[in-house]
Amino acid sequence: MKANNYEVAEAGKTITFRGIVQRSTSQAFFLIFCTALGMASLALVLQIQFQNLSLPLIGEPNWYLLILLSPLAGGYYWAAGDRVDEVQVKLSCNDDETENLIAVQGNDDELERLWRTLDLKEKGMVKVEGILET
Repeated sequence: MKANNYEVAEAGKTITFRGIVQRSTSQAFFLIFCTALGMASLALVLQIQFQNLSLPLIGEPNWYLLILLSPLAGGYYWAAGDRVDEVQVKLSCNDDETENLIAVQGNDDELERLWRTLDLKEKGMVKVEGILET
């Protein structure tokens, strides 16, 4: 798991792999886009709800200026985007030592990638090839 920036943190009965998942620019831009859509929707509701509102020193507010706050969501994600991910693996066998069982615990996305990389199957499951798989 060294290729995916994972290192062995603990090695005992349970092996713990620890690695850093880097922040993604595409996720930051998607977050900015979704926040802008949310702010635009909020601005539309506020514009309809408070049509004749007049604030002192400001006058009639332009609620659509709230959209300009959306890059703050991307900045917040970018500041705290890196996270430490941990995967725990435990290997055990049955009493006859004819079958090995691997118990893996971790993040869903990382486990899915691990299963595809190592071609693992769930206990009792049989893989059925899909129509689009070659």
